[in-house]
Amino acid sequence: MEATSVGDVAERALPAWHVAVLEDDASLRDQVIVPGLAQFGFKATGLGSAAELYRSMLAHAFDMIVLDLGLPDEDGVSVARYLRQFSAIGILVLTGRERQHDQVHSLDAGADVFLRKPAGVAELAASLHSLGRRLQAPLPGTTVDNETHSPGQGDWRLQTGGWHLVSPGGVVVSLSPSERCVMQLLVDARGAVVTRKDIIFALRQDSYDFDPHRLEMLIYRLRRKVRELALPVLPLVTVRSSGYAFVIGHPAASVP
Repeated sequence: MEATSVGDVAERALPAWHVAVLEDDASLRDQVIVPGLAQFGFKATGLGSAAELYRSMLAHAFDMIVLDLGLPDEDGVSVARYLRQFSAIGILVLTGRERQHDQVHSLDAGADVFLRKPAGVAELAASLHSLGRRLQAPLPGTTVDNETHSPGQGDWRLQTGGWHLVSPGGVVVSLSPSERCVMQLLVDARGAVVTRKDIIFALRQDSYDFDPHRLEMLIYRLRRKVRELALPVLPLVTVRSSGYAFVIGHPAASVP
């Protein structure tokens, strides 16, 4: 996989997408893909395992991911399936596997693009730029008219079948499937604590196959999503050693 001149891709004037490169081959990752993508205008972060990706996503908002299927701790198809459930991140699979069913399984799991190694950096960059254009969406923070909301939930409410969280001022926060699942549980509980075990079970029916750190990452990103829109603090509180609660009209400090 050889780097190609930046001039070979006319898209280099586009915004700097932040791309996670999840590849366990350190030489390929750090000496070829990451610096190669940087030449084409991307901000690229190299990661060597699924666990490292999940930790990194607590601190960074990635637009897209270049995903290898052969990882040391989790199959890449499983990672793609989780990411698609959790977010709208762009997923490009880059693998040395040649079996047809790997492509089928990857796309079924939610991958947007499937490339086989060796693929040139120019081809990879062009594919990411194409994917980036498809991911473009209206700016967050669209304001909607107030609607009747569920009693007891104050001015924060869910609408459109739970896919949007609406602030007291009517600003829409779009939710991923996992965020929708969590918020629906919390809203239905009407201020009562929902345990981590119950949330994890709802997110993944086989709770033994769900990394608890993913729940922490989901809650963190949801809070950050609200904060980045300069909205009132989301009344989603962490109840130590228990779970979470969506508390309207009560300070977080009042929850043990």
